[in-house]
Amino acid sequence: MVDEARLREQLTEAFEGAEYPVSSPIDLVPALPNGPGTTFESGEFSMTVMELNAELSGGDFPYESVDAFVDDIIAELKADGHI
Repeated sequence: MVDEARLREQLTEAFEGAEYPVSSPIDLVPALPNGPGTTFESGEFSMTVMELNAELSGGDFPYESVDAFVDDIIAELKADGHI
């Protein structure tokens, strides 16, 4: 089972170093601890940043904060049945 709180924590830690507001996914790459290979895992869920980018709609940029960005990722992962 996916621990949503843990997944949210991982996403927040990975993206909080970006300079907000961000206007595209490219603005987030420098903040990632392992670049495009950064992986998020919880229970049976595991995706790299590159997989997230391919699986999700691309977001509703610009994002003013890490919380708004992570909220959208979590909502879309739920809607698509990933978590």
